[in-house]
Amino acid sequence: MHTIVARTWRHTLSANHAAGHTTTHVQLQANHCFGCGAHNPEGMQLKFRFDEAGHQALCDFVLSRRYQGPPHHSHGGIIATILDEAMGKVNKLRNVIALTKSMNIEYLKPVPLETPLLAVGFEKNVTGREHHNGAEIRNAVGEVLARSEGVFIAVDRKRLEEKLKRRDAIHGVSE
Repeated sequence: MHTIVARTWRHTLSANHAAGHTTTHVQLQANHCFGCGAHNPEGMQLKFRFDEAGHQALCDFVLSRRYQGPPHHSHGGIIATILDEAMGKVNKLRNVIALTKSMNIEYLKPVPLETPLLAVGFEKNVTGREHHNGAEIRNAVGEVLARSEGVFIAVDRKRLEEKLKRRDAIHGVSE
């Protein structure tokens, strides 16, 4: 199971905060996710944008030779990671933290390295805590090279954060 944990926002007032002014500075906690974490120097650092009207998460990317499987093409596990990330990001459109329960992947054509590609995640349906999402990896002319469907289970944000704090306290972990 691939889990992505969204941390809470910290709001702080600036030391030179003007009287009567309500601006706050928002500091996000570090994101070490292998797929999308900006604070993981060894990760993929995929950057998604959102099409709220189309209920889609989109990511333009190029895979380096670091992710090679067959000659000049991506490793299947990397393809699965990108599809999982794209499907998982769709849950942000509903402001939900959801963990991957299952996913099915179709590898339709080899995914080339060092070529502009697009990952598209989209919502299929929601039933209670289950979010059914899909994703595709497309080349520059729009051909679908790989696609997936997945089921994500929504979790209670506060309970997850409390559980992580207890775990971190036990193991002496700090951000």
